[in-house]
Amino acid sequence: MSQPDSSDRLAPVLRTVRAGNGFEEALEQILQVVRLGLVPGGERLPSERELAERLGISRVTLREVLKVLTDQGLLEARRGRYGGTFVLPRAASPGEDELRRRVTGVDVEDVLRFREVLEVGAAGLCAAHGLTDEQADRLRDALARTHDAPLTDYRRLDTLLHLTLAELSGSPTLTAQYAAVRATVNDLLDCIPLLVRNLEHSQRQHTALVEAVLDGDADGAREMMREHCGGTAALLRGFLT
Repeated sequence: MSQPDSSDRLAPVLRTVRAGNGFEEALEQILQVVRLGLVPGGERLPSERELAERLGISRVTLREVLKVLTDQGLLEARRGRYGGTFVLPRAASPGEDELRRRVTGVDVEDVLRFREVLEVGAAGLCAAHGLTDEQADRLRDALARTHDAPLTDYRRLDTLLHLTLAELSGSPTLTAQYAAVRATVNDLLDCIPLLVRNLEHSQRQHTALVEAVLDGDADGAREMMREHCGGTAALLRGFLT
């Protein structure tokens, strides 16, 4: 199965920044690209020219952003014919101190409630408004990748499926808010183990959700997404609160 190009993967997150906060907003968006795994560890970011154009900033400002993230150990600049800016792999197993740091200061209940509101709303919008053939294919393709995913890559591809649904809702504001909250959810999920039984259950829910969206069943899509979010919330509450 072919992989989506960078433009498709980054579309839910990268957008033109507002005048006055170009550096800060560009930094936020590229951080989301990294935290959400839209460009996996070891892969190259789009070229400076493409990133600057998509964000609506100068290449000088972009280089300042990339330098900050490089200094933080998130990116690596490589020279030569196959050079560019690469995302560094995240640590596979964060230590206990790192896990506690991620949870400290996070209102888990608030994050989970906001996530549910956005996801249930996006699912209902997609089903109610309908998708074009191209959009339906994108959603099916994102679902298929989660079915084929090895455990080590599951959460990244699960994120891409949910981001695709948010983007297809037709609301850029909803998409941007979801990308932000999903980054926090992923930090929380990294603190708990991958449970095969839970992933199998999630996959059944994903399939039912996509079917409801494609059938135009808005009530069914909202209910399935609410159930799906509830399962994730129960796990996070159990492990973290």
